[in-house]
Amino acid sequence: MKLAYCAALLLTTMSASAAVKIDKVSYDGWPNCYRLSNGEVELIVTTDVGPRVMRYAFVGGRNVFAEFKDELGKSGEKKWMPRGGHRLWMGPEDAVLSYALDNSPITAKVGTDTITLTQAVEPETGLQKEIVVRLAATGSAVEVTHHLKNVKGSTREIAPWALTMMAPGGVGITGFPPRGTHPKDLQPTNPLVIWPYTDLSDPRWVYTKKYLILKSDPKATSPQKIGSFNPNNWAAYLLGSDLFVKQTKADPAKRYPDMGSSFETFTNATFQELETLGPLVRLQPGETATHVEHWSLHKDVKIPHWTDDTLDSVVLPLLSK
Repeated sequence: MKLAYCAALLLTTMSASAAVKIDKVSYDGWPNCYRLSNGEVELIVTTDVGPRVMRYAFVGGRNVFAEFKDELGKSGEKKWMPRGGHRLWMGPEDAVLSYALDNSPITAKVGTDTITLTQAVEPETGLQKEIVVRLAATGSAVEVTHHLKNVKGSTREIAPWALTMMAPGGVGITGFPPRGTHPKDLQPTNPLVIWPYTDLSDPRWVYTKKYLILKSDPKATSPQKIGSFNPNNWAAYLLGSDLFVKQTKADPAKRYPDMGSSFETFTNATFQELETLGPLVRLQPGETATHVEHWSLHKDVKIPHWTDDTLDSVVLPLLSK
């Protein structure tokens, strides 16, 4: 960590005030970053590239987001860079348009408890991406609002797609819609979508009646991905004893990308991704699609068994109502 970041960390830790403090700091080679903290948790966003949220952690603690060290502090690349952290994409996935470059400086507007990160209009898509990060005065709650504005493009059917790259070595968890019984419940409740490279026999997958679990394994090099739908859309990631939770709502009456997926999870040897998707919208020039996630971070979480009973008792109480 750079000296400027450490100084800001010390000041906020000493004050321990129940309010949000936003400081401009350098971080991992980027000189124009901002740190949001309420004395309990902290977030780092960068304006040298992006929009990206690069860090979310307890103050002074381990970053739950992935960071690719050889890509940090750099900008201006001619190809898309993973880097790590949290980002906004256009869905469904397109090999060119989804991977529009975010390697240039962006603008930041600082409020009392929020920071708004706005990218210039993408030449590849005609879209303008914006992420608004709002931190609660106490606790770990974060509201992350994503905007996709069609500035120059023609009318197109797209969906906002919020992707969080988690640090390797943890376990991702998501829940299915409420279970039922046969013959009382005859209609399906959600899709389970697989990709051509998905291998359901891979030991990283764990299935229970209520939950889908994906374990990160740095020794397993083959990628894995599954999509699903849940009106009460949530995912969690256990890294050590820190549990990251992201939540959003999904509307069963609307169409979603990828055969109806409101949530997708992906892993390879270097990271795991928790992804939520908004509904498909026909976005005309001048219109904006919005997608909101709510984050929280919990410490000293132990999940000794990957069973319904254990997950019901440990994870469900941590989901906001």
